[in-house]
Amino acid sequence: MHATASRYPGPGGAVAVLHEGEVIARHCWGYASLERRLPFTPASLFRICSITKQFTCATLLDRYENPETLAPYIHRRLPRLRSDPPTVTQLAHNQSGLRDYWAVAMLHGAAIEGTFSPADSDRVITGTRSLQFLPGTSYSYVNQNFRLISEAMEEESGLSFAELLQQHVFDRVGMRRAILAAETSALPDGTTGYEGTQEGGYWPARNHIYWTGDAGMAASLDDMIAWERFIDQQRDDPEGLYNRMSRPVLFDNGHKAPYGFGLQHGTIAGHEVTAHGGALRGWRSHRLHCAALRLSVVVLFNHMSPAQQAAANLFRAFLGEEGKPAARQAPSGRQAPHALEGLWLDEETGLSARITAAAPGKLQLRYLMLPETLDIISPQLAEAGNLRVRHIQGEHMQASRQEIPTPHIIMERPGENRHALLRPYPASPQPDPEELAGDYECEELDGSRFTITSQSGLLHGGFSGFLGTGRMERLTGLGPDLWAFPCPRALDHTPPGDWTLHFERRNGRLHQLRVSCWLARNLIYRRLPD
Repeated sequence: MHATASRYPGPGGAVAVLHEGEVIARHCWGYASLERRLPFTPASLFRICSITKQFTCATLLDRYENPETLAPYIHRRLPRLRSDPPTVTQLAHNQSGLRDYWAVAMLHGAAIEGTFSPADSDRVITGTRSLQFLPGTSYSYVNQNFRLISEAMEEESGLSFAELLQQHVFDRVGMRRAILAAETSALPDGTTGYEGTQEGGYWPARNHIYWTGDAGMAASLDDMIAWERFIDQQRDDPEGLYNRMSRPVLFDNGHKAPYGFGLQHGTIAGHEVTAHGGALRGWRSHRLHCAALRLSVVVLFNHMSPAQQAAANLFRAFLGEEGKPAARQAPSGRQAPHALEGLWLDEETGLSARITAAAPGKLQLRYLMLPETLDIISPQLAEAGNLRVRHIQGEHMQASRQEIPTPHIIMERPGENRHALLRPYPASPQPDPEELAGDYECEELDGSRFTITSQSGLLHGGFSGFLGTGRMERLTGLGPDLWAFPCPRALDHTPPGDWTLHFERRNGRLHQLRVSCWLARNLIYRRLPD
């Protein structure tokens, strides 16, 4: 336990390990507030952020025999949606097809550390007109799925979400200090989250967004211990609350899904676990449970160290496996160019994929929010867990009833239920960048505007809309009419990352811009007349 505090330095933290319902380790260290000199204790309140999602779903399943009871209330929250809305269960499984509202907020000009009120949330959500995939067919992490559920429960019950949590979870489980702390600027006991590093120092993180069922809870280490004990106490009851929440989840085509009722399903050291993390500026948390071993781990950091990694390390330490070398060793020597290296475009999502050489035997894929490291398996194949990226050449593939010429790559992401076809994108010189300067407008997002300027030949861009005027960022050219707009910080902690900007032409003239990130894809911005 003391090694965790040394390995993941920061102002303070707390961890617990439970086996067969009993606490076998509980340790707190450092300060909950450096300025107020408040020690971090097992009773210190902590923003558990997205771990809240499972408590939202616990309330849902405890209160409603049929979650679809809430369907009419969900429908009313999406009045402009042009297709059938997702079901309540699809919301709870992150299979809704909605675009994440924290990402979309940045396109409306939200300030990075600005205030985001319930009224702002309502305006972003009710403005939804289309989905990015058919509900039930794929997976995408969407925070407002759980906000919609919590607000639907409030409307149906006439109770606040805080009262619903208290009635269906906190009192039942014995989480005595847990509360709904929806506004994120401060906690009532003074516990503070910090940004920074040991070398550069730490400073209080600034947050001003308002959360509910997606990430609004605060709980102490002892509250989380009570939750893990409650899980173990109901282990033999098939209808026990956590057992109902953690049942296997499928996509519409019967393929296994990685997420259900606010829980991620995965494996650590060959053991199946259900888990979830939480993150906001200054806060990192993670909890996991292995039903077969009756083992639970909780990690709470009021700083930016990777809590998920710390929880996995504690899990492996319990098994006596911490520090074992990885099964696959990277080959030594100079790495020849791999067939997968290059720039690719996923036409379905509008996302660019950049694959470059990394360490020997490794490739780096930039496609989602964060880079992914792939192990080279063969001259045409690389993998990372269940992710497989395969180069196809010298053959044809039948897709969308049309024959697709090669070469291309197939990216298999079973966690998303997707087999994506990516075409090579030319790396030839960009057309005159000055031509891209101007204004682009998105009807889908109520007139959100993207402005591109040329400053001494360098392109910068910025979004503006009903949430304000966003900051300008320098654009990075990837290929002809393909650029990246960086978004390393946002309202929520985990930012969209790079947005892919794909400029499309009609009769050789710029016509429109397709804007995509993993959380919010295929938004069309029309070029405005000069």
